[in-house]
Amino acid sequence: MYSLEELQSICDDAIGSLGYNREPRLLYRPIEYTLEAGGKRIRPVLLLAACQMFGGRVEDALSAAMAVEVFHNFTLLHDDIMDNAPTRRGRDTVHKKWNSNIAILSGDAMVISSYDILSSSRSDKLPELLADFTLLGKGVCEGQLYDMEFENRNDVSLDEYIEMIRLKTAVLIAGAARMGAIIGGADETGKDNIYRFGTDLGLAFQIQDDLLDTYGNPETFGKEIGGDIAEGKKTFLLITALSALDESGRKKLLEELSSDRDRNDKLQRVRAIYDAAGVREKAQEAIERYYAEAIRHLDAINRPDSCKEALMTLADKLIKRDY
Repeated sequence: MYSLEELQSICDDAIGSLGYNREPRLLYRPIEYTLEAGGKRIRPVLLLAACQMFGGRVEDALSAAMAVEVFHNFTLLHDDIMDNAPTRRGRDTVHKKWNSNIAILSGDAMVISSYDILSSSRSDKLPELLADFTLLGKGVCEGQLYDMEFENRNDVSLDEYIEMIRLKTAVLIAGAARMGAIIGGADETGKDNIYRFGTDLGLAFQIQDDLLDTYGNPETFGKEIGGDIAEGKKTFLLITALSALDESGRKKLLEELSSDRDRNDKLQRVRAIYDAAGVREKAQEAIERYYAEAIRHLDAINRPDSCKEALMTLADKLIKRDY
């Protein structure tokens, strides 16, 4: 059994061998730039770990893992354009380093490439893998659309938010885990439990991401904090605050969000309102609740604990990121 660190090393080596060093450089160099920036490799590592947990060969799952990682990075290129984000993983975003047209086109090429990579998976598993991959791709687009729509609404409910992040974030994590289970030979119950594990882990991960965007350290978070507040994103923190505050408090919060203050000044003012409403504590409680549910689904899988070690370590690391 490979450890989590060994699986991450396998993914890094495979990403370095994807072969984007070709012409036209203006199309493929941004792809290289994006993939070489690193990141946690959550989704491909999760896919490989799920495969080996069910008794499959990691080597058989590498194509699917790379397809998922390339697709995930494509979403980041386009997300950064829509969010007007200046940095990603401590570096200029692609649209800032080149321009938006290049970022869009390189992102498009990554989607096509991800299907090309996936097509080299085992032929007996390919139809189910393609079906799952297509569903997760649709889900991500649906979630992104809801995220954009919510920016213009002040009545977004917590249930709506959870459904949005399930689609935008958790579906890709859960889908990667299920694809690994497919390659590993899991039965339907096993595939269902690993998908539920990935879903709840993804929800916990996204709520923590919301928390880090407001309270995190940009040096460890990998991107400039305060972006959600600057862009008017409906996050767990904002929705919870709007629900907890009285009419006067809600009015003050919305006024701060719509002001043209300096980004850091706005962040500090909104954060003070969040602190008074106990939002940070409520977010942490939600993270712990979804994490516990994820572990419950992992425990329900009929495999030895030794086979689950990499998944347990990954889940633990994701929910214990530094602020």
